Formats: sequence, structure tokens, C-alpha cells
Amino acid sequence: QVQLVESGGGLVQPGVSLRLSCVASGRVSGIYGMSWYRQTPGNEREFIASIVGGGTTNYADSVKGRFSISRNRAMDRAYLQMNDLKPDDTAVYYCSFSLGTRGRLWGQGTQVTVSS
Repeated sequence: QVQLVESGGGLVQPGVSLRLSCVASGRVSGIYGMSWYRQTPGNEREFIASIVGGGTTNYADSVKGRFSISRNRAMDRAYLQMNDLKPDDTAVYYCSFSLGTRGRLWGQGTQVTVSS
């Protein structure tokens, strides 16, 4: 079973940047799109950003202008560049690959904590 592995999380001060990475543990075909979500305790998982097809991106209003999603040329890695981080960005961040009708792959999450 192919899994997604996120990395790049950590404890940072407000205003700094982090770059999250996501890679599949094996070969995955038919990836329709790649997305990032985040979740805080007691809350539902929240959509953050996605990239599909030829490179069309979509962002949640809460991160628009600060976060940027990208992928590598081989389309087996996804990235989330997070700038000007705020305490409200503190969450566990999850990567997800959409496989269309075959469902979706999820990573185990990486913790991002923004605190002074």
C-alpha cells in the first residue's frame, strides 16, 4: 500500500516561513490532483490548497497570498510554501493525492506550531 509522507513541519515564530514536502512511498499512477489540508484538535480537517491538471491552483481564503502549492515535474512530490506564518496557522498539516474514482491517498501529517 503506497503511503504519503510529509516533512518540514516544526516550531516557528510568527512571521517566518516554512516549506512542507510530501512524497509517495512508491509509484503512484493516475494522480488527478494534489492537496494540502490542516486540522486542529476538536475540529474537522480544513482544505488549504490544491493543484490539478495543467497546474491550476486553488487556495482557502485564510491562506491566499501567503501560501503557495507546487509539485515537481515528475508529479510525485507536492510542496507547500508557507510565508508570514501566524499563530492561527498552528495545526497538523496533511498531504493528499486524488486518484479520481480510485479514491484518495493521505499522509500521516506533520505538526506546524507558530508561537512566540
